Formats: sequence, structure tokens, C-alpha cells
Amino acid sequence: MDLFEKCKNFTRADEAKASGNYPYFHAIEENEGPVVTIEGHKVIMAGSNNYLGLTAHPKVKEAAIKAIQKYGTGCSGSRYLTGTLDLHIELESRLAKFMGKEDCLLFSTGFQTAQGIIPTLVQRGEFVVSDKDNHACIVAGNLIAAGGASYIGDDQQGVVRYKHNDMKHLEVVISKLPIDSPKLIVSDGVFSTSGEIVNLPAMVKVARKYNARIMVDDAHAVGVIGKGGRGTASHYGLEKETDLTMGTFSKTFASLGGFVVGDRSVINYVKHHAPALIFSASPTPASVASAMAALDILEKEPERVDKLMRNARKMRKGFKEMGYNVGEHDSAVVPVIIGDTDKVLYMWRQLFDAGVFVNAFIRPGVPPGLEMLRTSYMATHEDEHLDKILDIMSSIGKKLGVIH
Repeated sequence: MDLFEKCKNFTRADEAKASGNYPYFHAIEENEGPVVTIEGHKVIMAGSNNYLGLTAHPKVKEAAIKAIQKYGTGCSGSRYLTGTLDLHIELESRLAKFMGKEDCLLFSTGFQTAQGIIPTLVQRGEFVVSDKDNHACIVAGNLIAAGGASYIGDDQQGVVRYKHNDMKHLEVVISKLPIDSPKLIVSDGVFSTSGEIVNLPAMVKVARKYNARIMVDDAHAVGVIGKGGRGTASHYGLEKETDLTMGTFSKTFASLGGFVVGDRSVINYVKHHAPALIFSASPTPASVASAMAALDILEKEPERVDKLMRNARKMRKGFKEMGYNVGEHDSAVVPVIIGDTDKVLYMWRQLFDAGVFVNAFIRPGVPPGLEMLRTSYMATHEDEHLDKILDIMSSIGKKLGVIH
């Protein structure tokens, strides 16, 4: 069998394109924040992770331009060698202070961050204990820590998984590991598909009992939950008990890159041992300057977080009152579960044509029966945008018999 045979046999995307219901890789031609232009068609953006609406903020754009003028377009090296700028150091210091930790380390992408942390800290004879619904970046980091092997059952070369956000099962799983083995429990803070928030208080109790460390991925939590948008640990008042928090610049911080905060000794160890850091080009000047400007705005205007959450709560309440099956979780992600792939794709198309862009999540990205339209909201959405989305969702849902 030829290596490329599977590529020739992959027809699902072409079939969706032929039907006119292909929801992926549509080019944005203009971004005004809550309204974007896609293929000449203006739509309300209800699928972005631009939670505070800062990608179009004048101060963020100005910071990127000034950074390019001063430093050029790239660093032409890794952080380890010639790729560290004073901008990197300044942002690391500010993020550590903002998140209430001793130190911070930047990575070139959010996805890369987990691959820099997990296999660097968890080595032979040590264990990653991971939520089964964790983001793909954590899964990739786990696989590297496991020596590249696939998961087999619940235990494969130092990587074990527990049922989604089930702390009783977490304890069952972790209790079976060697009592004196070092362990790192890893979980999304806000799960990207459902918007569910991890049960961190219960996780902390398990970690204390079994002498484990905790890392939370706050990609969808920073700028969304917690005091002034400081994320999951702050949301629960468990900053000291949460050993490591990783995050991304591609959402709240309106840029590209990733970071981890924690104790200085741990960050220093990762900095000098992580291949994902040492052998990657460093974050570009414009990316870092944009993220720093976004952090400025977040610190000075925490009311943006309040506006974001008011918007998300309004939409969750509105969808629920219509009869849609939505998650009850209090974050900026509001999934509308349809439970049928064809209906999801058709509804996506109907919404797009009516002027609303959402994300279609289908198998294998979600389990059977959880096919959904994943909506997410921004602080810059106004009531006129939200009301229009609700009206269109009501009309299309009734037309298709999804709601009554």
C-alpha cells in the first residue's frame, strides 16, 4: 500500500464543499472586531477567541508597528542564543506579577508551550495524570513524555488519564500509581469545546493527598474568569495551590505565543532543558509587543472582563430559553449542542448566509451525540450584535425543527 493512498481516499472535505456546507478555512478579509468580512460577506463574529476584542484595538496595533520599527520583523534565533529581546524579559516579568507567581517563560506558540513543559518535567519513572478531554496541545506533550507511544488503556509509559473533570476517578487513577513516584496533574482550566471550568478545589485535595503537582492550561481562562481576568486559580482563590499555569497570547492577548508561570526554580529548569524552547525561534517583536499592550489594557480596564461575561451569560440564557441544549458553565464559550453532523453543517451554512459566523464541531472532534455549534463571545459585542444572533438562531432552529 502506498503511503499516500489514505490521502487520495479522503473525500469527506470535498463532499462538504460540494454541498456548500464546508465550515472550515474561510478567509477573513477584514476584521473590525465583532463584525468581520469573509469572502465579501459581512458577518457578526460569534466564533472568535478574541475575548476582550483587542485584536483591532488601536493601542495594540500601534505597539506592533513600533516594535517592528525598532527591532525588525523577527529575532532570527532561539531564546537560548540570539533570540532574546528586552521585550521578552519585560513581558515575562509583567506576566509573572499579573498571575501572582515568581517567574514566567515565553514560548513561540501556545500549542508549543505544553510540549515545552510536560516532557521536560516528567521523565522516566514519573507520571502525567491528564484529563481525557484536555486540549490537543496537552495530548501532544503527554505523547512526547510517553516516548511517542500511543495511549493503551489508561496507562502507557508514565501517562495516565482520568474521566473528564471527574475528581473521584482522578483519585482512583492516581491511587494506583507508586506512592513515592513524582506526579503532575494536568488539566484545561476552561475546556475549549464545552466552556466547562475544571473542579480545581477537588483536584487540589487529591494532589495534596498523593503528593502531586498541578498544572492548569488557562488558554480560555485568562481574561475571562478570575479576579481581573487572572484565570482559573484566581477564580477559586487557589493561586498558591496551583503550581503552574500555562496560557496563550492568541486569545485574550490578541497576538501569537504562549507562556507558563510558576516558581522561579521550576521556570529556570524548563528554560534550560526544554527542546521546544531551545530549538525554536523566539516570539517575534510584534507578537510580544502586541501581547504586552493587551496586558496593559486588561490591567487598566478590568471592566472589559465584566462586559465579556455579561455578554456570554445573556447568550447562554437566551439560547436556553429558546430550547437549545447549551452548557451551563460560566465562561465565554457557549456550546449549542445539536447532536447531528448534517444538521450542524447545514445550520452553519444557514447562519453564515444570514450574517452570523460560528464554529461547527463535529466528529471526531467531539463524541457522537455532541456535535455542536460552538459559539464564543467578546467584550466588544454590543446588544445589537447579540440580539441579532439570537433572532437568527431562533428562526433557523425553528425552521429545521431543532427547537419549537
